This record gives sequence, C-alpha cells and structure tokens, in this order.
Amino acid sequence: MFANAQTIVQWMEQLAPKSMAVENDRIGLQLGSIRKDVSQVLVALDVTDEVVDEAIRLQAGLIIAHHAIIFRPLAHLQTDTPAGKLYEKLIKHDIAVYISHTNYDVAVGGMNDLMANLLQLTDVKVLETLQHEPLQKLVVFVPETHAQQVRAAILDAGAGHIGDYSHCSFNLSGTGTFQPQDGTNPYIGHAGKLEEVKESRIETIVPKSIKSRVLQAMLKSHPYEEVAYDLYPVDLQGTAYGLGRVGKLKESVTLQEMAERVKSKFAVPHVRVVGDLTRPIRKVAVLGGSGSRYVRHALFHGADVLVTGDIDYHTAHDALAAGLSIIDPGHNAEKMMKADVTARLQALADERGTQTSFHASTVCTEPFQFL
Repeated sequence: MFANAQTIVQWMEQLAPKSMAVENDRIGLQLGSIRKDVSQVLVALDVTDEVVDEAIRLQAGLIIAHHAIIFRPLAHLQTDTPAGKLYEKLIKHDIAVYISHTNYDVAVGGMNDLMANLLQLTDVKVLETLQHEPLQKLVVFVPETHAQQVRAAILDAGAGHIGDYSHCSFNLSGTGTFQPQDGTNPYIGHAGKLEEVKESRIETIVPKSIKSRVLQAMLKSHPYEEVAYDLYPVDLQGTAYGLGRVGKLKESVTLQEMAERVKSKFAVPHVRVVGDLTRPIRKVAVLGGSGSRYVRHALFHGADVLVTGDIDYHTAHDALAAGLSIIDPGHNAEKMMKADVTARLQALADERGTQTSFHASTVCTEPFQFL
C-alpha cells in the first residue's frame, strides 16, 4: 500500500505547519495534483531541470522542496521559456511540487534548529520572534476517585507546560450535582434522581496545537458519560516561534576555528568571514538562507558571530563596525534539510505501514563555482 500524496502533505504540515510561514511566502502545493497515491517522493532544496530529471528516474510522483518554483503570479505559461519548460516537464510526468519554506525555517526541529544542533549550541533561543503559541485554560470536573487518572492522562498528553516546568495543574475539591435523564447510562447515580458527588476541579494550560490530543486523552480516561469541562482563552504567551536561533558554545573558540567548524558541519567547501580571525567566539546566532537584515538581531542578543548566507558588501562593513563577526556559508548550505525531511517523513510512512519511499536529492543545486 502506497501513501496518498495528500496524506504526505499532511505529514509535512505536521512537521512545519503552514501557519508558521512568514506573510506572503510562497508555500504549499505549487504545481500538479496530490489526489493520487505515490510510491516515490523526492526531497530537494531547489527544483531545477536536473532535479526534475532525477524525479523522473525515480518515478517520483511528488517533490517536496524548500525553495519555491513560482515566486509571483504567472502572466503566461509559455513552454519555450526556461520556467515554462520546467513546468511542462513536471506536468507531462505527473509530478506534483510542494513547497515548505519559512514555515520549515520557523518550526521546531526545522532549518534553524538543524543549524544550531550541528554547531552544538546550548541554551538556544529564537533570534526573531514572529508569534507565540496560543494558550487556553482547561478546567475539568472529575469524581475524586478518578482525579489522579484523568489528571495524569491530560498532563501526559502535553498539557501543563509553563516555561521549563511540566505537569503543572491546580486542583480543588468540591461537590458536583447532576440528575441523569431517561435514556442515560450514568457512571454514578440513577435516572431521575438528583445526585451529589465529591469531585475535583482540575485546571491546567493547553497549547492550541495539541488541544485535540489533550481533549481526546481527557475524554478517554474520564468515567462520566457526559464530561463537564471548559476552555478559556488566556493572555499568557506560549512557546515563541520565529526565524533564526541564538545559543552558546560549550567552550570558546577562535573565529578561525568557528569558520572551519561551519565548513565541516554544513558540508560546504567555502565560507566568507568578516572579523578578526583570532577573536574568541562563545555566543553564536544562526539563520538559514539570506540573513543580511538580521545583523541588528544578532547584536541585540549579544552574539559574537552571525552564521548566515548572502551577506552583501555594505552589511559586512556595518557588522564589522558594530563589532559583530560573520560567517557566510552561502545559501546552498540549506541543503542540510534534504536528509532531515527525508528521514522524518520516511519514519512517519514506516510507522503507518506504507510502502512509499522517500529520497534525498543527490543533485547539487549550488549555482556558484569556487575557484
């Protein structure tokens, strides 16, 4: 049994929800149909002519890529242009293209976390916060005999996280009243008789993204036929999501040593460096792709160096004057996403018993040559 392409897209959106994308970013299904089963999926950084040829050889019905193939609304679809030829080839071979870009950058475990992990940064925080996870207060009433059981189910499902503390809840004892009506099958009491039961009121915090999972765990563990619970919006800020990461090295290294580490860990043959190569580096900011406008964010966080791509001449001068070093491994360093996304999607497919295979593209899409 092969996985449906629409299901695979849903898996990808679990890893990198579309709601996390920067406004106006070109993400999602850009070409073709996902209403089909696919035996092979290709994961790529860019969708070039060579990458499409690779997909054809693999008989892939879907390409999941990081960089969009359609950046702005099309004025025409002429197949004698480079872009038109690419679209035509994809359509003729029934290959759909799905893009996960800034939502993958922002997501937990996505591009920027990959960079931070490869450099072994600790105490990692978001470089630029774009949004916070919405929180709700869950209140549920449980007979005291089952309070521990229901509380454990809710908290084990992920509710009750406040900062670095987990399994947080407030509990209050009281008396609940109810009168079962005809046709009911009450756990406690009898139809037509008013009942009074010693109950616990359990309160905890629930992130919106896992609300369904928490409620399902609560309902499954609760003994009542009809569960009394409330959900309230709260003004507390949940987990911060955003672009870039900033963290610390376990031990200081020189800028020269840091540059060599970036080359090795990011598997790039060349980096550009701004700053004194003997300078000690301890706090590091990272951002995948083009990071010129994040110099001030790195400075605000007290970073010694910013590791990012596509630094222009004037930005380099500004950073140098402000005392911030820069290591530029190039935009193509984002190729690290191919192995990560491939492995995570393959794991989901295997868990569900499908025979669909995922492949990290082996095509080098680096447009520059280093002489």
